[in-house]
Amino acid sequence: MNSVKTVFCVFLGIFLFAVGNPFVCAQSSFTRGEELFMQNKPQEALRHLETAVSEDPAHVQASLYLGIVYLQINRVDDAIATYKKILPGGGTESSRIAFNLGNAYFVKGDSILARQYYTQAIEADPSFSSAYLNRANTLVKSGELEEALTDYDAFLSLEPGSPKREQVVKLMAFIREEFAAVERRRLMAEEAARVEAERRRRLLQEVTESLQAAAEGSKGLSAGSEDVQDYDSEFELE
Repeated sequence: MNSVKTVFCVFLGIFLFAVGNPFVCAQSSFTRGEELFMQNKPQEALRHLETAVSEDPAHVQASLYLGIVYLQINRVDDAIATYKKILPGGGTESSRIAFNLGNAYFVKGDSILARQYYTQAIEADPSFSSAYLNRANTLVKSGELEEALTDYDAFLSLEPGSPKREQVVKLMAFIREEFAAVERRRLMAEEAARVEAERRRRLLQEVTESLQAAAEGSKGLSAGSEDVQDYDSEFELE
């Protein structure tokens, strides 16, 4: 009988402790949510992570996971809202939060804000290689190829052994070839414009010379009064 009472008291104590300390529940929810998240089960992890964040809004890791889950199930606006709430108090995780915000805006199709948050992530952690890579991708999307090359170079410098290296190198070569093609087209356009300008100049000169020649030839056909003979005396009538 005493052992039953002891067990009951232990369970009651655990229950009262949990009730009096919401963090215990949040931590339990987070642990389960994290486990499901790591198993790539976003739908199952969602409820637990939402509970963890609701009960402990300052739980940065739970918010990070929850934002990723939202992205996985295509709730982009919820992911953005989650990251924005936690960013001011992100502490050492500020770079990752800003990076994930950049990813969310990139998915949303907003390259300007995506680049803004990738830049914020880099400012918080200058060695954040993935932020350089993703910012380069946004720059390519917006046509800022020269700036993109700079970021791709930074990524390769930070991650020389990256499995993405070959792909990035190929992309950089393509961009440089595009630069070369643009330069070739520019030079060809300049040469075509020069040739056309020269053709027009010569045509104008030929027309001018032709008109001048016609004017010179017309001088011998002048019918001015000084060239008309006076025949009045020869045809005087009797």
